[in-house]
Amino acid sequence: MNGSLWLAWRQQRVLVLSGAALLAVALTVAVVSRAGMVSDLDSGLFDHCGTGPLHCSGADGMPLVLDIAPLQILGFLNIALPTLVGMFWGAPLLGRDRELGTHRMVLAQGIGRAQWFTGRFALAALGSVAVSGLLALLFSWWWEPAADRSYGVFWYDTAALSGSGPRTVAAALFGLSVGTLAGLLVRRVMSGMALTLVATVVVTGLLELAHKARVFVPPQSYVSAGAAPKPLIEDKWSTGNYGLITASGRRDDVMNCAFPSGPELTDCMTRNGYVSRFYEANPPADYWAFQWTDTALLGGLAVLLLVATAVLLRRRV
Repeated sequence: MNGSLWLAWRQQRVLVLSGAALLAVALTVAVVSRAGMVSDLDSGLFDHCGTGPLHCSGADGMPLVLDIAPLQILGFLNIALPTLVGMFWGAPLLGRDRELGTHRMVLAQGIGRAQWFTGRFALAALGSVAVSGLLALLFSWWWEPAADRSYGVFWYDTAALSGSGPRTVAAALFGLSVGTLAGLLVRRVMSGMALTLVATVVVTGLLELAHKARVFVPPQSYVSAGAAPKPLIEDKWSTGNYGLITASGRRDDVMNCAFPSGPELTDCMTRNGYVSRFYEANPPADYWAFQWTDTALLGGLAVLLLVATAVLLRRRV
């Protein structure tokens, strides 16, 4: 291990060990909780439950649900991971030495700026990828028995859509890049942490809004002829946009014929010239469309921030 890597390890080993401890705790909770979920499913209590957003009821009429709260907590932890990585790993990465002035001593030992930065960022990036990737895999394994069922967690729930998959890794690298640049810019670790908090929360919130608005992954239209029952929604993610279609193709609000399937609906559609009904939703396969879109966006931002850091490093250190 050369000097720059040794120094990076000395300064980051507490964070690396903290990440390992977090993984150990999450794994322990996941193993116990998942075993309980599987045991409940094997009991036969949920055998009559199907897919779809409506709750499955037991003999007493109450909704049947698995204990999914710990799983959801892990999902939200994964969503918060970019902020945590950026604040506690990224912001001090360069900001600590610049705040204390110790970077001058390091550079005076014959270690170039590029080597000083590369060694630190490479170790931090490796640790971030390892922690976020393993947490994402743990979520997927834990989620599998309860995936896309009324008693579990649907793929479009925030904890699953934004707290699992490759976007978790890209988001962690994005958070690390934000924190690193912030620490370089402001020269104060606490100020860098605050700036990182704001930036990561804003980007995370904007992505969640984009999910709900289907900005990057448009929904599909599911049409049924006449007053025939619409295709079952099952595990699709509905936009809440239901309506009626005229012979000319115009789409109107469903409230223009606000009747359940039956003679009243047929009569209303005939009188108003409606020939079919529709609703808009994203099918389960779009989970991966959301995942790869987020991964590309967050990964691209991470690369841009890393390049900006490298350029500014030549002038500010």
